[in-house]
Order: sequence, then structure tokens, then C-alpha cells
Amino acid sequence: MLTHAMTIAGLRRELPLCRVNDDLYIGAFVIFGDNEMTEACAAELLKRAPEYDYLITAESKGIPLAYEMARQHGDRKWMLARKGIKIYMNNVVGTEVHSITTAGVQKLYLDGSDAALMKGKRILIVDDVISTGESLRALETLVNQVGGVIVGRMAVLAEGAAQNRDDLIYLEKLPVFNAKGEIIG
Repeated sequence: MLTHAMTIAGLRRELPLCRVNDDLYIGAFVIFGDNEMTEACAAELLKRAPEYDYLITAESKGIPLAYEMARQHGDRKWMLARKGIKIYMNNVVGTEVHSITTAGVQKLYLDGSDAALMKGKRILIVDDVISTGESLRALETLVNQVGGVIVGRMAVLAEGAAQNRDDLIYLEKLPVFNAKGEIIG
């Protein structure tokens, strides 16, 4: 398997390259289960974070990062946009997302009690990787729908065109690759 070596938040990792199509491969950054990486990335992102009232992320790969950032920052609560409506959720707010890493259309949902807490509050959007920006756009839609004020957008890695965004705070650039594992962007 082809891999790409990176140093992220001072830690070296080998990211496996995964096929998106015949001409495009991406480096798979999976923060799940990597406590050392999660803690280091959270600390580095918090150094660059604007003042906020609540963090929000999308299910699922952003969960450990948002949790750890909230824990290190001393936050008592953070928000999660779910991929499905759970039976305990009430007055749900939802939107659609088209992600590069998931086939088909996804939906994201926010519980009504979280939505009420976010109204008029400073919201920091966090995720593991921003690529096409579709998941980020869906989170922005949810925050705007409930009256939250977006104060920042953060990710561990920016991939492809996301590297050129001036509204995104991230730790490292993640290139994209061809089928030979050569960097193409």
C-alpha cells in the first residue's frame, strides 16, 4: 500500500493513500484511536483558536478532536451534528452534505436543545480534514439556521483547494496524489 509521511502537531505519521477515482488518491488521516495525535492536534489548534462559546463538529471523524479541544479548553459542552436523527433528539434542524469521502448525499442534524443554546453565541467549527468544503458548508448552514455566529473554521489538515482558503485555520497541508503516489496538488 502506498503511504505519505507527514509530521502533524510535531508527530510523524504514515497516511495510507486511498483511491477516490482512477486519477485521484487522498491521504487517509484517521484520528480515531490515536490519542497522542488527538491531544497534540487539539492543543495546537487551541493556540490558534479565536474566542468562542461552543465548538461544533460533524459526525464522525471530528468527534475525538472536538471532545479533546473542549476538554483542554475547559468547556462544559460542545455540539455534534449527527448523520441521523436519534430518538432522544427533539425539534431537529437538518441540512444535506456531499462529502468526498462518503458516497451519495448525507444529512446532518442538530438537536433542538443544542440549537437553542447556539442562538446568538460564538461558534467555532472544527473538523479533522477540510477538502472540498462540503461538510464545512453543511455545518455553516446549520449554525446559520439556528442563529449562531461563526467565529472560526478549523481543521487539522487542509487538502487540495481548501489550502487556499483564507477563512480556514489549519495545522498542515495535505496534498492529493495520482495512482503512482506522486503529489499532484
